[in-house]
Amino acid sequence: MTFNTGAVLLDALVLSVVHQQDTYGYKITQDVRNVVDISESTLYPVLRRLQKDGHLAAYDQEYAGRNRRYYTITPKGEEKLSECRAEWVVYRGKIENLLFGGIAQ
Repeated sequence: MTFNTGAVLLDALVLSVVHQQDTYGYKITQDVRNVVDISESTLYPVLRRLQKDGHLAAYDQEYAGRNRRYYTITPKGEEKLSECRAEWVVYRGKIENLLFGGIAQ
């Protein structure tokens, strides 16, 4: 069974991956795909949107004779990631309470 992944969760996952280290699109896709079933064609628009919104910045670096686009998290992205993590703790607790403990209060 696969649960649907919303845009906010995808944003949080991408920001979390890039927060660990500057990295490139394909690697981000692979890291996110380790935890959710997502296609590259879905993830690249997320990267562009996060960049447009000022949460990520990008730079090109040569790799094996070609330019590779790397992403880095911005201070605004760090702030967004902190908000997502705090909200996730509350959300996860409510879901777990309902699934394993009864009606959430």
